[in-house]
Amino acid sequence: MGENVRKLSPGRLVIASHNDGKVREINDLLSPLGIDAVSAKSLALNDPEETGVTYAENALLKARAAAGAASLPALADDSGLSVTALGGAPGVYSARWAGEPRNFDTAMKKVEAALDESGTEDFSARFVCALALVWPDGEHAVFEGEVKGSIVFPPRGEKGFGYDPIFVADGYQITFGEMDPAEKHAISHRADAFRKLMKACAP
Repeated sequence: MGENVRKLSPGRLVIASHNDGKVREINDLLSPLGIDAVSAKSLALNDPEETGVTYAENALLKARAAAGAASLPALADDSGLSVTALGGAPGVYSARWAGEPRNFDTAMKKVEAALDESGTEDFSARFVCALALVWPDGEHAVFEGEVKGSIVFPPRGEKGFGYDPIFVADGYQITFGEMDPAEKHAISHRADAFRKLMKACAP
C-alpha cells in the first residue's frame, strides 16, 4: 500500500502496543515527524486478542481497537521471527512462544530445541513486520517489511528485545541483541516497513 494514503500530521498518535521495547523503537522512528506518540499501555487501553492468521491482520486488529478507544490515529506493529527449517515458525505466534508473562529466554530455548530436533543444518531466518496505521474514522494503511539473516546459539547481547539475541542479519557478525539501537533501526524489519510508511504518509 502507499498510493493516495492520508498524510500524518504533527500531534498525538497511539502506539497500539504494551511492549515497552517495541514502543521505544517506534517512538525513535516517529520522532522526526513531530508526533507525540503515547502507548496503549500508558492510556490503559486493552490489548485485543490477536486472532489474525497474518501479521497484517493482527496489526490492523490492534490499531483499530486503539484508534477507536482513544479517538486518535493509531499505529500498530505485528512482527515475528520466521525460521526456514521450522516451516516459518514461530511466525505470527512468536509472542505466544514466550508464554504469559512473556519470557523470551524460554521462547529462544524453544526455537533451539525445535531446530535440534529437526536435525537441520539450515539456520536461515527472517524477521517480518507489518505496520498498520488506522485513523479514528476507519481509514487505514498497512506496510510490510523484512530483514533476512540466520539464527545463532547461545543468545548474545543485552540490547534490543524479543528474539534479537539469536538473530544475525545477513552481512553482519553480531546479533540484533549486540547491535547499537541506531544501527539496528537502519536495517531492521521494522525500519523497512517504517520507510515505506514514511514514504507514503510523511507530510
